[in-house]
Amino acid sequence: MDLTTLRAIFSGRLHTEPDTMAPFLTDWRGKWAGRAMAVAQPDSTADVSTVLQWCHDHRVPVVPQGGNTGLSGGATPDESGHALLLSLTRLNRVRGVDRMNNTIEVEAGVTLQQVQGQALEANRLFPLSLAAEGTCTIGGNLATNAGGVQVLRYGNARELCLGLEVVTAEGEVWNGLRGLRKDNTGYDLRDLFVGSEGTLGVITAAVLKLFPQPASQVAAFVAVPSPKAALELLQLAQECLAATLTAFELMSDVCIGLVEKHVPAARLPLSERSPWYVLLEVSGPEDESRSASAVEHLFEVAIERSLATDAALSTSLTRFNALWALREDISESQGAEGKTIKHDVSLPISRIADFLESTGAALAAAFPGLRLVVFGHLGDGNLHYNVSPATDRSSAEHIGAFEALEGPINRLVHDAVAAHGGSISAEHGLGVLRRDESARYKSPVEMKLMRSLKSALDPLNLMNPGKLLSEALEVSMHCSVSTDK
Repeated sequence: MDLTTLRAIFSGRLHTEPDTMAPFLTDWRGKWAGRAMAVAQPDSTADVSTVLQWCHDHRVPVVPQGGNTGLSGGATPDESGHALLLSLTRLNRVRGVDRMNNTIEVEAGVTLQQVQGQALEANRLFPLSLAAEGTCTIGGNLATNAGGVQVLRYGNARELCLGLEVVTAEGEVWNGLRGLRKDNTGYDLRDLFVGSEGTLGVITAAVLKLFPQPASQVAAFVAVPSPKAALELLQLAQECLAATLTAFELMSDVCIGLVEKHVPAARLPLSERSPWYVLLEVSGPEDESRSASAVEHLFEVAIERSLATDAALSTSLTRFNALWALREDISESQGAEGKTIKHDVSLPISRIADFLESTGAALAAAFPGLRLVVFGHLGDGNLHYNVSPATDRSSAEHIGAFEALEGPINRLVHDAVAAHGGSISAEHGLGVLRRDESARYKSPVEMKLMRSLKSALDPLNLMNPGKLLSEALEVSMHCSVSTDK
């Protein structure tokens, strides 16, 4: 494809040199790598519109990309080299903060950490919090409907977004940047694009909710005997702490053992080990001493009811950060340990204990010797249900055999998730990782509706093709469009 006409009308950066394009063509995990005819880096929404109009006119597929921190391959082009990769990192302006309306308007390439910082300067809180917050961008967070550790109290990215600016597949600009909490004037177009993984259009800016800064934040690391006890503790904490309960994380002792092994500064803050732990956070308008007293009262009741055996409370910012580091360093420690088969699943909270017990038993029976590395956001029902080989099976031969089990293990775990009324992708998106599996767990009606939306908003199938929807559905859709012509 001759890029001369695009160069003539596009004022942003256009990269075609292999070395310059390379960082954009491999995902963060190094699991997927592709090719592209070029990498475009627009400087404005008008630039994005120009690129998408050109791609539409020339039938060129577009792969939108934010900070390239995704875990499902949703922002990596395929190996054909036919697509143009659209990197949005240069759309990085904060357009304004409205303190009275408690909103901030930002472009898609602004990092999550920058939004948090701008909110703090205005004495406000933007509560979305992820491990990759220094690199991930708001556009990517919205395109994947990111979650994180405070969904229990504040909701995920969808709940934190009031309005969007989007460039359509044809290059038209929809300005839906409304800072309104109520707007019942038709279909909610915002919700179509949030979570669509760039398959319907390109998010270029957003209006996001802000909240008052909490007067205090207290974290507690709690030993619990079982997931069932952790769930009962969650219910008790919600009764005792109400809306001040900000986060409620579950992790197994296997997880903490990996952190201690691979993070030199990590230390278990309790005198004795436990099979499971909970990390909870309380934040609210009261001073820290009152928040700490409320958490201590929770512990007293929990221990009386045998829901907890020990607990450590944050007494300083350093201690607060150290307790959270035990949770946040799990993923990196697991990566340092070696090969892992990952699952990002969501379940009704009331079904989690049954799921863990029955699925763990089924895996042990079918694939003896595996290690379960289970952690996640218990407060909103999201588990990172990961499987690793046994510690004594780290040779190349054993790893090869373990990798060969990925398909059967995925099927067992995801069938169990579906049987318990859950979802196989809680916060990472489908991308290409779960694209084909997803069709197995959705009804024909649901798949038909999704295909209809894709066909209506992207009839030429140019927006991030091969992602989210199975290739068979996209081919069928594209053929029907061609026939209509």
